[in-house]
Amino acid sequence: MYTSKIRLRISSGDAHYGGGLVDGAHMLKLFGDVATELLIYSDGDEGLFVAYDMIEFLTPVFAGDYIEATGVITHYSKTSRKMQFEAKKVISPLQGSDSAAEILSEPILVCRARGTCMVPKEKQRYDPPRRSD
Repeated sequence: MYTSKIRLRISSGDAHYGGGLVDGAHMLKLFGDVATELLIYSDGDEGLFVAYDMIEFLTPVFAGDYIEATGVITHYSKTSRKMQFEAKKVISPLQGSDSAAEILSEPILVCRARGTCMVPKEKQRYDPPRRSD
C-alpha cells in the first residue's frame, strides 16, 4: 500500500502561542497535504477532504522542530478513501543554542488522525484506483 511522507521544519512564523508553541491545526494542514498526494497516486486527482473522525494531539510542537507526517489509504470505496495519519517529531532545536539541533534517537508521536477523502467518479482517472497493494 502506498504511503505518503512529508518532512519539514516548523518555522518561527508557524508559532501561534508564547514560547514558540505551534497550534494543532498546523498538523492537520500537513495531513491535508499528505492526503492530496495519496489521492493523486491512487486516483490521479487531488480529491477533497470530507471529514476527520478522530484526531489526537499527543505532544506539543515548537518552532524549530522537524516534523515527519505520514499517511496511508486504509479503505477504498466507489468515491471515498479512508486514511490514517501520523505526525512525528524527528529533530528538535538544541536548548541554549541559536543554530544547533539534535536528531531524536526515537521519533516522538505528536499527532494522529483518521479521516475520509473523496474523489468524484468523473474525476477518477484510474479505474479501479491505482494501488500498490
